Amino acid sequence: MDCDAVRTTLHDYQEGRLPAAAHQAVRAHLESCPACAHAGAVERELTSVLEHQLPQYPASLALKRRIAARWPVATPPRSRWARWRPWLVPALAVLAVGLVAAPVLYVERTAGRATSVRTAMVAEAVNDHLRVLSSARPLEIESGGLHQVKPWFEGRLDFAPVVSFEGDADFPLKGGAVGYFLDRKAAVLVYAYRLHPISLLVFRADGLRWPATGESALTTQDRGFNVVMWRQSGLGYALVSDADGRTLAALAQRLHAQP
Repeated sequence: MDCDAVRTTLHDYQEGRLPAAAHQAVRAHLESCPACAHAGAVERELTSVLEHQLPQYPASLALKRRIAARWPVATPPRSRWARWRPWLVPALAVLAVGLVAAPVLYVERTAGRATSVRTAMVAEAVNDHLRVLSSARPLEIESGGLHQVKPWFEGRLDFAPVVSFEGDADFPLKGGAVGYFLDRKAAVLVYAYRLHPISLLVFRADGLRWPATGESALTTQDRGFNVVMWRQSGLGYALVSDADGRTLAALAQRLHAQP
């Protein structure tokens, strides 16, 4: 199986819904393909978050009683169907409660899902920054200027990273490397502010359920790191550093203003 076929069946594979032959084929592919194995881990983590952290709001007993009390109950002539009435009325009342509660549950579930997507994307950006910090060789190309770093990515990525900020005295460009963001390759450019390394991740934004931020960048924190994320020209950008939020916002402004 190729990567595209495997990634479309990851959820069914993890839920045990594939035929035995297909299950074995996916398993063999995951054992031999680090990118798909990474995508599988992300799928499993998102499924766990959605199953265990989404809020549940059952209708209250008082609401059920009010609806049941208002339900019209006629007194028909005795018939062979009369014996079903004691069970029919409560069942219809429960159905009515479900119809009333469904829109509320849908809104809450949608909001919870958006929060989970945002949490997963921010956590992935911080994890990628931590990999840069812990790597014995974080830079695969040392900076000789952006004109040297950008061409180095040609042939190593399935897209062209759009970055025009060459660095300056405040934020010198140190170099770059190829990394991963969730299930896709990413260009990793490393800037610095004094003694603080700053990771810039650039990746394809298509297919990602991006957190709803309108035209604004998403600014947040995770595990003591400041994170700024935004979309531009079909690409996603994530800045991560332990530098203070104002400093990171200043660099984000320089990058966001690129043509």
